[in-house]
Amino acid sequence: MTNCHQFKTMKHSSSLPYAFTEHGVAMLASVLKSDRAVKISINIIKAFVKLREMLSTHKELAHKLAQLERKIERHDDEIKLIFDAIRQLMTPPEPKRRKIGFRQEEG
Repeated sequence: MTNCHQFKTMKHSSSLPYAFTEHGVAMLASVLKSDRAVKISINIIKAFVKLREMLSTHKELAHKLAQLERKIERHDDEIKLIFDAIRQLMTPPEPKRRKIGFRQEEG
């Protein structure tokens, strides 16, 4: 097990770190030379890469979903217009009523 007592004298932080960034793990891997430390560092970096891939995939998926929602909304409006036009065509026109009574011819 590696003794990390050097963290107690860190100038940039008043508390001990609980996690490393991907770059911090890469720098730590270059300092620690034991086989176990190298294997753990490699696994941690692989976890960071997988996390980045997952975030990227979800971001793309969310973007595509938003595009699809906008497209469907636009189609919904167009479909509603089509149904309204069909309903108007299905409604028979009111018959013209002939006026009852005497008509004078002009002339």
